[in-house]
Amino acid sequence: MAQTNKDKTKQSETLKKVFRYLGKYRIYLLFTILLAAVTVALTLYVPKLTGAAVDDIVAPGKVNFPGVFQILIRIGVCIAITAFAQWMMNICNNKMTYQIVQDVRNEAFQKIEILPLKYIDGHSYGEIVSRVIADVDQFADGLLMGFTQLFTGVATIIGTLGFMLSVNVKITLVVVLITPVSFFAAGFIAKRTYAMFKLQSETRAEQTGLIDEMIGNQKVVQAFGQSEHVLQRFDEINDRLQKCSLRAIFFSSITNPSTRFVNSLVYAGVGITGAFSAIQGRLSVGQLTCFLSYANQYTKPFNEISGVVTELQNAIACAGRIFDLIEEEPQIPEADNAVTLTDVKGNIELKDVKFSYVPEQKLIQNLNLQVKPGQRIAIVGPTGCGKTTLINLLMRFYDVTGGSIAVEGTDVRDLTRSSLRAGFGMVLQETWLRTGTIRDNIIMGKTDATEEEIIAAAKASHAHSFIRRLPKGYDTWITEDGGNLSQGQKQLLCITRVMLCRPPMLILDEATSSIDTRTEIKIQKAFASLMEGRTSFIVAHRLSTIREADVILVMKDGNIIEQGTHQELLDKGGFYKNLYESQFAG
Repeated sequence: MAQTNKDKTKQSETLKKVFRYLGKYRIYLLFTILLAAVTVALTLYVPKLTGAAVDDIVAPGKVNFPGVFQILIRIGVCIAITAFAQWMMNICNNKMTYQIVQDVRNEAFQKIEILPLKYIDGHSYGEIVSRVIADVDQFADGLLMGFTQLFTGVATIIGTLGFMLSVNVKITLVVVLITPVSFFAAGFIAKRTYAMFKLQSETRAEQTGLIDEMIGNQKVVQAFGQSEHVLQRFDEINDRLQKCSLRAIFFSSITNPSTRFVNSLVYAGVGITGAFSAIQGRLSVGQLTCFLSYANQYTKPFNEISGVVTELQNAIACAGRIFDLIEEEPQIPEADNAVTLTDVKGNIELKDVKFSYVPEQKLIQNLNLQVKPGQRIAIVGPTGCGKTTLINLLMRFYDVTGGSIAVEGTDVRDLTRSSLRAGFGMVLQETWLRTGTIRDNIIMGKTDATEEEIIAAAKASHAHSFIRRLPKGYDTWITEDGGNLSQGQKQLLCITRVMLCRPPMLILDEATSSIDTRTEIKIQKAFASLMEGRTSFIVAHRLSTIREADVILVMKDGNIIEQGTHQELLDKGGFYKNLYESQFAG
């Protein structure tokens, strides 16, 4: 019961949000309602004209041909105007629906851009994609059907009742008394379809997430012999999707037959009552024809509305999921008086820094660090000790939960994110390339770079030689994540990107992990030149690469347990020495 009330509350809240989007396009909504009224009025006027034409055909040889001809002309004009009104109504509906869909997708994508990384890290990419693409498409389909059929259906029901009352009140009462059965059938089914369509949407998102994950990591899956296991997982999700889809579609499908049965009762009731009235002379044959046509017109919208209701249940369920994304808590906004970081020399201070991804699980506690301009800071330690987390805090991908981080004497929370991140050049172990040319990927941080600057940066990173061998050199088109480039080549492009920008501060997180030793030695020399006079943070597992660092921070369980130069730490004979010797045993 509690779950049902919760679903009802969720539905009503979602509908309110949909109406807020509708408010922007109320002119289209107004035109839709007016055109629906015109369409219905003329459609219902035609049976009245038909009845009058039947009454003009009294008997063989007694047909009022001029009268029938005039009526046929009026019917033709009514049909032409109705067709034009429906065409215009569909244009308004499409314009309104897809404008709303565009707005929803824009808002969803803009929200993704400002969501905190903990949300992106905590949800599968496929599930987020499913919300923005599949759920919005389902929402659009339901919205379009709603606008197209709901207004017309309601107007037809009201208009038909008015026309029938003008012809015969008693027969109209027969129609009205049977109508509630149709409402009961549609309402009974609608209550049960929302939860089923919601489950269907969630399961479809889970399936999309698995597919996205497997396609992106197919080599790993095959290399570790997990193909069978993944197939089993997919089959299990697919089975659940099949069952919940079948139930949702079954319940939504019985709406039409149920309402058709009620419609048949209405039609039979009108036919029998009208026939007796015609025999008794209280109703003409033309009026009976008109009434039967109205009975058909009256019951038809119930089929359409019941179909719309079930489709809207699906649309509302999908809309609820996309609105959940849009209303997610964004990253902490920048302060109103946030300042732009300029004249960066590389002074960084971490004071009593505390941070944890999960409140119950402590990670970094009371971390203190003073970095002077031009220093090369190496960060080493076992996996999970907080090395990459420290980089995330410096770049303000995450905010500290305690203490402070200051750059050039200003707390990073008082700086604009864009200016803070512009001060850092970053090369990660995980490479990221976008669809475009090699040149597009290199100039990402400096779009106005000249050809000479691009080539100089590529030569400094030792990427120029392999780029020249590509089919079109710097104009070679690559797909997302580098296409057929090797992992080492992709990492060289990421290094070239930083070489081109020459930022005042550097972050190198396992920057040469995928590069052969010979090329690595050359790149280390290039980095040494680049780091000259620049504050640099180097995360490394291979300790041979950080011997020349000014300060080596040894981290364990989120704390700096040792600090000093390479030789000082070896002389101490502590954790660093054990770590170093474990890599060069024998």
